[in-house]
Amino acid sequence: MKNRKILIAAILVFLVSVCLSVFILRHSDKQIIEIVQDGELLYTFDLNDAEDRVIRISAPDGGYNLVQIQNGTICISEADCPDQTCVNTGVLKSDYLPIVCLPHKLIVRFAEEES
Repeated sequence: MKNRKILIAAILVFLVSVCLSVFILRHSDKQIIEIVQDGELLYTFDLNDAEDRVIRISAPDGGYNLVQIQNGTICISEADCPDQTCVNTGVLKSDYLPIVCLPHKLIVRFAEEES
């Protein structure tokens, strides 16, 4: 009986995890992007209209991030931060998972809906 309860609890946790993952990782319909560094909005643009380019963003500590816009997508293609999490995140897809570079205090995210 105890094993059966544990099995049911494990199945429920698994199903909830799958549902949350699908919700969080789904592609965004938004196309307006914000690039924010240390709380200051640096850039806002529409991915539908943005030309392919690379934007170099310098960090206050002397570091940098290269933000690449290509074929209607955006990512951080290069950075000099030690962990490279921002580069390894890949293309921005979800409203709930922005691209973040903690050492350079940089966030690339979909813009919030205006009221």
